Amino acid sequence: MHYKLALLGFGNVGRSTAELLLRKETDLEETYGITFSVTGIATGSHGRAINPLGLDLPKVLEAIQNGENLEAFSSLSSADSLDFIKKCGADVLFENSPVNYETGQPAIDHLRCALELGMYAITANKGPVVHAWRELKALAKSKGREFYHESTVMDGAPIFSLFRSALPAARLNSFEAILNSTTNMILSRMEAGGSFDEAVRYAQQIGIAETDPSGDVDGWDAAIKIAAIATVLMDLQVKPAQIEREGIRGITPEMIQTASEQGKRYKLICRAARDGDNFKGKVAPELVSSASPFYSVDGTSSIVKFNTDVLGGLTIIETDPGAHTTAYGLLADFINAVTKK
Repeated sequence: MHYKLALLGFGNVGRSTAELLLRKETDLEETYGITFSVTGIATGSHGRAINPLGLDLPKVLEAIQNGENLEAFSSLSSADSLDFIKKCGADVLFENSPVNYETGQPAIDHLRCALELGMYAITANKGPVVHAWRELKALAKSKGREFYHESTVMDGAPIFSLFRSALPAARLNSFEAILNSTTNMILSRMEAGGSFDEAVRYAQQIGIAETDPSGDVDGWDAAIKIAAIATVLMDLQVKPAQIEREGIRGITPEMIQTASEQGKRYKLICRAARDGDNFKGKVAPELVSSASPFYSVDGTSSIVKFNTDVLGGLTIIETDPGAHTTAYGLLADFINAVTKK
């Protein structure tokens, strides 16, 4: 089966997705009978390109590498992102626009538009999951399509698909996790002797922290991930503002040193639990000992421990993720969506 793909957002994750599609092209056809062409790519700063016959993906990637505008590759013009979605003629939309913690827009409108046009909708954007999951899932179902979002939490690690397919009838009662890789890296750097500001600058230099790091260091990213897991896997309507939130700005080198002398480490821990329809979520720095599974999670690695009614504790650890692992989550969603897994 041939699928036309569109990528809305072509930063590190979008480019990594394009590169992974090219690398897995033979596997997709031989194993799943899937062939594809990319009919649209929209960027934030290098224009948009639409070609119903398919874009030359290697040349587009080269152009982006050289800082060129993509309009030269386009056979159709588009006025904005929604116009791009309507004109690209895709069967599948990969939506990777920047996250909006407060409203989930404009990604919600992007995904809604794609589904209304009969596309499969796949995103790495946490905003739509938290602010419009039920609406988008219902719309997808009404159109005979899927809305998948594996890469919104722990990159390509199987979090949502685990419960969707491998754990039928399992009820998630609570979970504990380290979900923000940036703060975990900052705390690891501080343990090595750096100050908070030095550790933040290092995280920015290696590309895991934004110019404004507040979304990470103040706990917003972790809070929205708690809300996403609770919304989907607990079937509760949880917003980031409901999560008790404390970031890591108050952690000093002296506190790090004292903890080390006690054989402990500071980690930004996410906790969530439900009791019937009641929910409590919290993200805050905690001191953990070597007996904790969180103690040895270093650098950009992440961990989540699920507590279910059937298996007790089930832990997933992702080591050193990056744009390539987020891209894999998007690819897995594409395969699972079109093969109904």
